[in-house]
Amino acid sequence: MKTAIDKQSVIKTADQYLMNTYSRQPIVFVDGFESTLIDSEGKHYTDFLAGIAVTNLGYSNEKVKSAMLQQANTLVHTSNLFHIEPQVALAKLLCDNSFADKAFFSNSGAEANEGAIKLARKRAYLTHGSEKNEIVAMKGSFHGRTLATMNMTDNAHYREGYGPHPSGFVFTPFNDSEALKQVVGQQTAAIILEPIQGEGGVYPATQEFLQTARQLADQYDCALIFDEIQCGMGRSGYMFAYEELAIEPDIITLAKALANGLPIGAILAKGDYATTFQPGSHGTTFGGNPLATAAGKATVEELLKEGFLDTVKEKSHYMKKQLLNLQANQPLIKEVRGKGLLLGLELNSAGATIVQEMLAKGFIINCTQGTILRFIPPLTISYEEIDAMVTALTDLLGELEV
Repeated sequence: MKTAIDKQSVIKTADQYLMNTYSRQPIVFVDGFESTLIDSEGKHYTDFLAGIAVTNLGYSNEKVKSAMLQQANTLVHTSNLFHIEPQVALAKLLCDNSFADKAFFSNSGAEANEGAIKLARKRAYLTHGSEKNEIVAMKGSFHGRTLATMNMTDNAHYREGYGPHPSGFVFTPFNDSEALKQVVGQQTAAIILEPIQGEGGVYPATQEFLQTARQLADQYDCALIFDEIQCGMGRSGYMFAYEELAIEPDIITLAKALANGLPIGAILAKGDYATTFQPGSHGTTFGGNPLATAAGKATVEELLKEGFLDTVKEKSHYMKKQLLNLQANQPLIKEVRGKGLLLGLELNSAGATIVQEMLAKGFIINCTQGTILRFIPPLTISYEEIDAMVTALTDLLGELEV
């Protein structure tokens, strides 16, 4: 284990040379295994954030590590001007296990969402002309921080100071079918939504709302795009979150956990959306490179192992029950919600202090929207680790109540 690092030197150098875009914790991690991270001073932390829904298989999955090392010993990169065997293999694996016909690989979730917007607008243009270009997004959404994706992310703060902004984006309330009907029309190129909103507060979409979105997309011949960057790849207890409600999108975007930590994003599409892009329509230098796709293939194969997703459902049920039991005895808790191992605990007051106190106790959790504690542990988290975290949270909330 690598521990010979001067933490203060790293922090001082970071302050000098890194742009100040993150409110970083004064911690330097140097190693990890399973659901545990180890800092430069040897302290162990149980990670209930999974690198923000990235390390779904934890920090020491042997199959993924082996795939990465084997690929690194041969080819890390060739351009997309040539066929890349692990890229082809990953595309087939994803399409064979989803609704999709074809895949495109990028480097991140924001890039995947950018590509999905381009794909939807291009198909609308080719089929209906240039007036059909509007993207309908949801209030509470998060789709990225690029110039386009932050305009379909419902946070005005992200957009402040970056104008002029691209046009053609409108917001409508999440899980409000009547409101959705009022904004979708002949001008709509795509409806984009997260089957489970993550940054927006851990809100699952209702089946009725998704059915309405599907019906409107069919009625107005526009794309239904599911952003499963956070809630996909087994996180919901299903390989893809849409599977539980049996409502298929036309396009889905993936990233985060797709390669268990290596940068990768993907667009999956069916029908004529899958064949809209032609040479020159879209591209990337690094997207789908041999190293990332070899790790992605190994990750997906692990997630698809018989019984694995059943264990995610079981752990979800167990953890949610523990949180509901805590809520029953704790007036500071307003609501427990979520699906799979993407769970939220809404408080009646600010949650940032609790995140810091839990970190001091050796548990990494997250707060979104100011009052919502978000739990996104590795899917391999143990029942003992769930119990330990809930016990620590129970003790902490008890102290705050007093």
